[in-house]
Amino acid sequence: MKKNTSTTKVSIRVANNKELGIIQSLAEKIWPLTYGSILDSSQLDYMLKLLYNRELLASQLEEQHHVFLILDYESRPSGFASYSPYDKGEIWKLHKIYIDNVLQGKGLGKLLIEAVIGRVKAAHGKIMLLNVNRHNKARFFYEKLGFHVIREEDIDIGNGYFMNDYVMRIDLVDKP
Repeated sequence: MKKNTSTTKVSIRVANNKELGIIQSLAEKIWPLTYGSILDSSQLDYMLKLLYNRELLASQLEEQHHVFLILDYESRPSGFASYSPYDKGEIWKLHKIYIDNVLQGKGLGKLLIEAVIGRVKAAHGKIMLLNVNRHNKARFFYEKLGFHVIREEDIDIGNGYFMNDYVMRIDLVDKP
């Protein structure tokens, strides 16, 4: 998928195993600004090491069938998403989506989610779920795109830390 505005070039591509370092670098740059006011620094560091270590990302890519997409803005990696089947291919889960903080508000997150949704629909997915921290303002972004909260969930991630999330859902098929 390529989008050209007057002078801006945006492309979205499937990441391969050799590009997992790009995803790690982006997460290390984006997370402190995204979660710095929500999580204390020790939990933030713990979660980055837990969720973005190379071995886990490689395992997700290879064994758990996550698809990682990288968004390039002006030929620079500037965001990423990951998603995978959740339940027999009809329900899919958006696991990660992040855009460089300095580029937020330019419609890049929407482009990235639309790319994921297009791929999921092509795979006959009917529902997409995602988790978002209950204090993360991204919830409102997701709601503008048609997601809605279906429940709250507290996930024990070890070391005395929990992810306190909303689970959100969007239906990808039109209702009759």
